[in-house]
Amino acid sequence: MSTYFNDKTVWITGASSGIGEALVKELALKTNAKIILSSRNADQLHNVAEKAGLKNNRYAVLPLDLMNYKAMPDIAAQAVEKFGKIDLLINNAGLSQRSLAMETDIEVDKHLMDVDFIGTVALTKAILPYMIKDGGGQIAVVSSLMGVFGAPMRSGYAAAKHALHGFFDALRAELYNDKIKVTIICPGFIQTDISIHAVTGDGSRQGTMDDATKKGMPADVFARKMLKAIGEQKNQKAIGGKEVLGVYLKRFFPSLLAKVVRKAKVV
Repeated sequence: MSTYFNDKTVWITGASSGIGEALVKELALKTNAKIILSSRNADQLHNVAEKAGLKNNRYAVLPLDLMNYKAMPDIAAQAVEKFGKIDLLINNAGLSQRSLAMETDIEVDKHLMDVDFIGTVALTKAILPYMIKDGGGQIAVVSSLMGVFGAPMRSGYAAAKHALHGFFDALRAELYNDKIKVTIICPGFIQTDISIHAVTGDGSRQGTMDDATKKGMPADVFARKMLKAIGEQKNQKAIGGKEVLGVYLKRFFPSLLAKVVRKAKVV
């Protein structure tokens, strides 16, 4: 791995499992970065840090709930206190969906927007003043291919991810002179529990693993590719299997993509 992450403090949300856990392990093994792990479950975060072999002086646990967006300024201040600075914030926490738009309660749509968009934006806004004061930094956000094009059973999720793209593209332009880099990562199907935890039309968990997710890219492989893109300060990077071709179809052959998506198996 690039030496880009050495001597940096990296704050990862959604670090208790899946992509977040894989990122922690990769950084722990191949860099000397200090890592702040966040999610709602402090015990799980400590377990992830211990399994990754992180020594006490290299990590800190900071629980947060993206729904509690008004608490983000206080949480950001606590994060900075841990190691004195934040060089890289990886907005990884989020929630997916598995339900048809017409069968999804509007409160579920709102919940998806609150978690996947509002909470992420609030946390980012809270940490930016510290980064700017320190002379710069980097924000990475885990979006989705659904942030580039929509697909059945993902309407609310796709809406929230599209919103992330709009916000972070604008933020990148606004803060260029402040030396703030913004990287948007768009995963395809990755082998995590995202489909198990995905909400259905009434807000309950799906509770099962999608076949496409089960056959997706291993999380550790994805983490390596994601960190490479962050280290190269890419503006945007799609990572996954053949499903990433949808990004290019969206740009060059949108009518063809529309036909493909209608027939594609998305669960």
